[in-house]
Amino acid sequence: MATVFETAPSIPNQLITERNGVRLYLKREDLLHPDVSGNKFRKLKYNIEQAISEGQDTLLTFGGAFSNHIAATAAAGQLSGFKTIGVIRGEELGADLEETLAKNPTLKFAASCGMKFHFVSRSEYRNKTSEVFLESLKQQFGNFFLVPEGGTNAAAIKGCEEILSEKDVEFDIICSSVGTGGTISGLINSSAPHQKVLGFPALKGDFLKEEIRKYTSKNNWDLITNYHFGGYAKVNGELIAFMNDFRKKHNILLDPVYTGKLLFGICKLMEQGYFSENTRILAIHTGGLQGISGMNNYLKKKSLPQIDV
Repeated sequence: MATVFETAPSIPNQLITERNGVRLYLKREDLLHPDVSGNKFRKLKYNIEQAISEGQDTLLTFGGAFSNHIAATAAAGQLSGFKTIGVIRGEELGADLEETLAKNPTLKFAASCGMKFHFVSRSEYRNKTSEVFLESLKQQFGNFFLVPEGGTNAAAIKGCEEILSEKDVEFDIICSSVGTGGTISGLINSSAPHQKVLGFPALKGDFLKEEIRKYTSKNNWDLITNYHFGGYAKVNGELIAFMNDFRKKHNILLDPVYTGKLLFGICKLMEQGYFSENTRILAIHTGGLQGISGMNNYLKKKSLPQIDV
């Protein structure tokens, strides 16, 4: 079975800025594939390889209504010959699917890739890892290969370990946004002894440290928790202005949930003199650009500035 992962391009590192002798580069993982880009490409690669080896024909996964993971799994499944099922948080979204798809570009795209949806209440969704709930899904849909919410598991970590190449040993600091902790865990595992890995969580708090420790035994990392802008998918005018200015200067789109906050945080730290002189930083662009349309719909409703595309 041919898969989308057999044709991954070589990813360039692009110089973004230099300040006080500190140089910031961006690894363009968003260029891996138009629909399965960034860390989702990395996380799904070995999950799909395992599903093929097990003779499975269906992928089932979990996500919110605007999830990058849902969109990427739907696309990767279609391109690799799998049926896909998305268990979506929010049972109200299933009341009128046609209306939901008309208003939600993420789910509309996933549906166009053949994904079937199962909408559940928020309380049901919290049981997504329980054996009882998973067994009920198997009774309803038949056998499937389970990909966890956000895609993070041992296979995903293996894929994310491939983000850094041999030439990236020249960098002193590796920076990544953090959602479920899978991407940064892979980066930590493949980092060189002299490198420090910094994660910028998109959620409040530093509880993710325990999740990351499940997947790595190395200690050359830390989380910078000051740039979440209020929590997951929360934005304000300052962040949108930064993203639009970044697009204008560098012709690179950032997403508002992850990479926008990552680059905002790094640039602020550079302004504050956080990094030592002559430090070379590599930030990872983890993709997620499909979410911009949904965010712009939200910003328009709130009469707020929108993200330039």
